[in-house]
Amino acid sequence: MSVNVQADSSKPAGSGPNPYSDCGIGAALFSNTGWAAVTSNVIWDLGSTAITSATASPETCSGKNIKTALFIRDTYTQLVEESAAGDGMHLKTALNLVECGEAQQSNAIQAVRSEMGAALSNADYQGKTHLEKSSDFYNVINKAAARHCSV
Repeated sequence: MSVNVQADSSKPAGSGPNPYSDCGIGAALFSNTGWAAVTSNVIWDLGSTAITSATASPETCSGKNIKTALFIRDTYTQLVEESAAGDGMHLKTALNLVECGEAQQSNAIQAVRSEMGAALSNADYQGKTHLEKSSDFYNVINKAAARHCSV
């Protein structure tokens, strides 16, 4: 596997995020516990997602992405129920976290509803862990926001 990384010469070497503790699903789940973030990232996918995040888009290693991931993890059951219904406070909050304006949320909700409906009907879905399901929902809501919201 080859990775092409461009260095930002305006910043000193090593000033970027630590990919294992500041990026990836580990940082989203354990933002205040570095060792747990590292462990989670390594267990999840040997840290490849965290490393990719740190090199390709270091701005995703903190801020709204972490808050969104934590919110989805903590309210996943409500989010799935509200997605099926096509409305709900948790769903709107998640869309607000990814900066989807109220005027655009209707189309984004329909996209989330459609994609989550397909995911839920997949035979492999029930065997997934809560963390895997939360990660899937995170990807779905970000995809819907990218398509239907001016983020």
